[in-house]
Amino acid sequence: MTSEQRTSWIVAGTTVAGVSALYVPCVQRTVPGGDSGELITTACELGVAHPPGYPVFTLLARFAMCLLPSFSPAHSVNLMCSLLGAAACGCLCLTVCKLAGPGPGAVLAGGVFAVSRLSWQWSMVAEVFTLNNLFVGLLFFLISIFHCAENSEHRNKIAHWGALCCGLGLCNQHTLVLYVLVIIPWVLYRLFSLKELSLRGIVSMGLCFLAGFLPYIYLPISSYLNTARWSWGDQTTLSGLLTHLLRTEYGTFSLAKTESSVNLTTMLQAQMDHYLAELSPPVLALAGIGLFLSSWDRRCCSVSWLLTGMLVAYSLFFAWRANLDINRPLLLGVVERFWLQGDAAVCVLAGLGLSRTHTELERRIGYGCLWKTTSWVFTIALLTHMLHRNHRECDQSTNSVVERFGRELLASVPKDSVILTRGDLPGNSLRYLHYCQDVRPDVRLVDQEMMTYSWYVAKLAPHLSGVHFPGRWWDPVGPEEKNTFSLEEFLAHNTQRDVFACIGLSDGDMSWERTFTRWPFGVCDHLVPGNKQFHPKQWGQRTRNIYNWSEPHNSFHPASWERVANEEMWQARMKTAFFLFDLGERLKGDGKARLFELSYTLYKEIVEAQSDYPPNWDKNLALACERLLRSGQRGHSPDGLLTCSIQHFTRYLEKESTDPQAPAIRSAITHLLKERDERHQNRKKSP
Repeated sequence: MTSEQRTSWIVAGTTVAGVSALYVPCVQRTVPGGDSGELITTACELGVAHPPGYPVFTLLARFAMCLLPSFSPAHSVNLMCSLLGAAACGCLCLTVCKLAGPGPGAVLAGGVFAVSRLSWQWSMVAEVFTLNNLFVGLLFFLISIFHCAENSEHRNKIAHWGALCCGLGLCNQHTLVLYVLVIIPWVLYRLFSLKELSLRGIVSMGLCFLAGFLPYIYLPISSYLNTARWSWGDQTTLSGLLTHLLRTEYGTFSLAKTESSVNLTTMLQAQMDHYLAELSPPVLALAGIGLFLSSWDRRCCSVSWLLTGMLVAYSLFFAWRANLDINRPLLLGVVERFWLQGDAAVCVLAGLGLSRTHTELERRIGYGCLWKTTSWVFTIALLTHMLHRNHRECDQSTNSVVERFGRELLASVPKDSVILTRGDLPGNSLRYLHYCQDVRPDVRLVDQEMMTYSWYVAKLAPHLSGVHFPGRWWDPVGPEEKNTFSLEEFLAHNTQRDVFACIGLSDGDMSWERTFTRWPFGVCDHLVPGNKQFHPKQWGQRTRNIYNWSEPHNSFHPASWERVANEEMWQARMKTAFFLFDLGERLKGDGKARLFELSYTLYKEIVEAQSDYPPNWDKNLALACERLLRSGQRGHSPDGLLTCSIQHFTRYLEKESTDPQAPAIRSAITHLLKERDERHQNRKKSP
């Protein structure tokens, strides 16, 4: 090992150690939001994760749980991801060391990637993106070694290792294929130009590439054994395996099962805004300088243009296929995680830019020590600034919001209940707590979306004892089809248990409304037979303090799952009041005024108990006051109800001035003020 190689490994090792020391204390100790709960549960149960299956991540996560048995499953897998993220930063550092020598440029490449918000944030939780970052970093490092190899034997060896790494990487994140499709022609061309390409070599590299896919054998094995209480799909047949690998149920080459699309230019502009905001203009400038200066350096010219080609190809293709509305903060948060793959390339180019800049200045002007010192000062100052800016948001060590959300939901339902989950938030958090932590083993979790797939009942019904499925799958559109069932039929076959829908019911199948109704139960809805008598006052008392939730309103980032969980918990406080109001609107007869009074009482109680609350509470309380006034219910001052309605309509407009109904609300306020003045005038005239 040469002195430069030894220094490179020391610099990279120090970078990994430093990033690990930064990441580990910030790791989330509990289950995060999004897909994390499902991925951890899959590892707990040794099942199959959502398409395309993520076998490498699943097996690594299971190994982490076995290695750290004293930690909770979530904490151990989150910790594993933080170390994978640190290793990815080390690979980026080694790449620059190999191409431009060890120094501040190498530290800049690994350090900027480490302390950028996205990389840091997603290294704190159990997600597949940190493992993908590691494979990207490994590919970059192998590319640099291949390019700098001094003989054909070394090149051939690295090419085979790279082929294996490509296959393994595609067992984790399919977006890596866009890099692989650029790397393969480049490698083959390099070998061809050096007269080292042969049919035997192509076949052996192809076999190494295919060997990387061996972890996918885990999918049919797990599916065949069917011991996992939670698993996705049926991979026991070739068609089922291909359906899973190609993400057919989501839409191949699409992020989600939706018909919506985003303009290509809009998505690319959002990605560029991300680079400017998160990686900083100096880093982008250095990346441009790195590409320019490397073009004149035979040692890294080819690699810098290769990285640029990979970045451009990936960005264009992803912007074309990313079919989520990034105007919604939560969906923007889903999309921006995929920009990490491009961030890695930008950071390496920036590291090359810094290294080449001080080398070129030293060659032309001299004073090498001065330029190198300046580069180190710049690197340390930039990393310190980014660390200080992002630490508070990325430190997840005290974050337990999603887990507490799940625990509150499970604690609230009666014994032996069936919970029909909808969406990632309730589904994944409840699955993790139920299967990994053994919380509420008496409860049965049934996923609404999964129940519409033909494999769900066949594979998971044996693990849902006491739950009866009247067919092979739930068809919300055509339940009359053979071997399918409607939601009404499902509920009719499970009347022996309390059934709750969390959060809400899937659209399309309204058959349940014929013989069932739903009562508000916090975040969930209790689905009960239509002939069961509803007692408004008692139900209001039962659901009044259903959860022990103390998080302040609007206390989390709009793109976070914590924000969604917190908002659901806040809105749950007024669901019964809203339900009673709506019931009063539809009811005719004597009970109407009583329902409005109960709704008004509940609304007033929750509004007066909080200083900061969702804006719609003001509007709903104002409407409840107005309806109670019109109902003629005695026991409440008309002036007081008018004042209450005016006051809360006004507060609502102060908070939500852009509401499309704002003109109508202002008109209502004017009318109520006029009515109150008329009452005052009439009272003065009366003797």
